[in-house]
Amino acid sequence: MKNKPIVIICGDPESTFNEILIKTFKSKAFRNFKFPIIIICSEKLFQNELKKLKTKINLQKFENKNKLFKNKIYIVDIPLKKGNLSLLKKNEYIKKSFDVGLSLSKKNNSLALINGPISKTTFLKGKFKGITEYLAFKTKSINEVMLIFNKELSVCPITTHVPISKVSQKIKKEVIFKKINKINEFYKKFLSLKPNIAVTGLNPHCETFTGKNIEKEEILPAIKKLKNKKIKILGPFSADTIFLEENRKKFDVVVGMYHDQVLAPMKTIFGFKAINITIGLPFIRITPDHGPNYKMFGLNKSKPDSLIQAFSFVKNYVD
Repeated sequence: MKNKPIVIICGDPESTFNEILIKTFKSKAFRNFKFPIIIICSEKLFQNELKKLKTKINLQKFENKNKLFKNKIYIVDIPLKKGNLSLLKKNEYIKKSFDVGLSLSKKNNSLALINGPISKTTFLKGKFKGITEYLAFKTKSINEVMLIFNKELSVCPITTHVPISKVSQKIKKEVIFKKINKINEFYKKFLSLKPNIAVTGLNPHCETFTGKNIEKEEILPAIKKLKNKKIKILGPFSADTIFLEENRKKFDVVVGMYHDQVLAPMKTIFGFKAINITIGLPFIRITPDHGPNYKMFGLNKSKPDSLIQAFSFVKNYVD
């Protein structure tokens, strides 16, 4: 397909995503955006949000036979019944949205899939650690990688949504090698860059006094193997100092061993000017780096910064 689309799954109907999506469409950053866009959501909900924001957007109804045109925004209606939204209704709506979005991404060879946030607790119900793992299962992908991307510095946790008590069991040299190798290939393909990669240890100051020495037995062998592939990588570094300005400016990516080890400093430094990219799926999947934000639903106070970054990434790097 000549005009490859961006497929957008709006996700939880009670999140702030429709609001920030409309604000993104009206932002300066969206001007001269030349790709077709297919939105997957309740058309009624989306139109209601447009009215609340006193905004007009020219939406085209999408049909599979459609020829897609640049600068056009298409919508696929996922009907949502009237009345109070039960958890069952909401989950059925989210599941159908993902099913339709994934099917369209495959059929139309999409440039990227962007999804709005959902509640991991109520939708995934413990079957998957997060949407990253859910999409990997749905697309039969393995060794998926979560990359929190900012052009100045990106981070990747080797383990994702895992209880801290179980992290050490999940740190394996084979996993570290495969994930960092995929990050390196991603940067070369989309950013034309061989990234400088830093790897943290697991323990404070990379020291182990009892039990298995994770740094020596798992992290260092993976780094050595990656260096043998001519990947620009150093470590392990102590996580409490790697994010100091004079240290982090030497690197493009910091790979940590668990979620909050790298995401907490990342959000402290960049706020929501970063995006969550899943590497290893049949398409590039991007999501804003925040949750559904139920407390802000309907208040017109949510900022679209992270979603704007998602569109900017596609515009600058994916085409």
